Amino acid sequence: MGNLLKVLTCTDLEQEPNFFLDFENAQPTDAEREVWEQVDLVLKDARGVLDELQAYKGAGQEIREAIQNPSDEVLQEAAWAAVVHLVGKLKKFYQFSQRLEAALHSLLGPLTSETYDDPTQHLEREQALAKQFAEILHFTLRFDELKMTNPAIQNDFSYYRRTLSRMRINNTPAEGENEVNNEMANRISLFYADATPMLKTLSDSTTKFVSENKNLPIENTTDCLSTMASVCKVMLETPEYRSRFTSEETVSFCLRVMVGVIILYDYVHPVGAFSKSSKIDMKGCIKVLRDQPPNSVEGLLNALRYTTKHLNDESTNKTIKSMLQ
Repeated sequence: MGNLLKVLTCTDLEQEPNFFLDFENAQPTDAEREVWEQVDLVLKDARGVLDELQAYKGAGQEIREAIQNPSDEVLQEAAWAAVVHLVGKLKKFYQFSQRLEAALHSLLGPLTSETYDDPTQHLEREQALAKQFAEILHFTLRFDELKMTNPAIQNDFSYYRRTLSRMRINNTPAEGENEVNNEMANRISLFYADATPMLKTLSDSTTKFVSENKNLPIENTTDCLSTMASVCKVMLETPEYRSRFTSEETVSFCLRVMVGVIILYDYVHPVGAFSKSSKIDMKGCIKVLRDQPPNSVEGLLNALRYTTKHLNDESTNKTIKSMLQ
């Protein structure tokens, strides 16, 4: 049967897709290998990006001292040196988001193609690519959780831009200016201005993929997302499946992936994830989140509350809205 066991499949929510998708051990087939290897290069760097972001302390103290002592050149230089170093990291994170976008496009191509009749077959026969798609979603939500709880990122970048602007006015040579030119600074600023920048990158990228592939029915993409969400939900709420996870980390991985595909679906589908015609069982997915220890899922519930597109539409079921209160 392989690592992905198909139990039954149907698009009706009464008989939703029901799989065990092996997020721990799926390996690429020969047909998947070329795309898998391209995406693997990106995913290998993802862990380092998260580690660097988690360790990001900011230059708050240096900036405060420089602002409080505007005539002290030593403090000004210390703050500038600290910020230039950190802006190099922020630029690296932003550039990684562009690599992640390209990796997502590489995966969406085969996962939504006309090669197979439905997303069930894609997930069954392209398990390793489905796993990589899940890993991108997992990284994205983890990155944004860390970013949302670190105000130093925007404070550091704002100070960098203000200081750089002042240096230009005074014709002072600015070490580090070549690191981030004005055009790049504008793009980086827009990126971090969003509450969940990586999620926005993926949402925009998925929407762009759909618009660029006009010969591909939009359902190919949205059904792939809804099937993945349903698979995650069923694995989490079914003891028989959940017991197959060899690590508790796979549970949090599965939860993040479920939320990530819901948000992508909400952006790409014309009426979103919360409408009656949605192929995602939103009540069931929220219940699965609610059944976890509260501290472990608050960030994911907030992602559904604040980063989806259609939650506050009038057509959204009131029960769903109250479940997310």
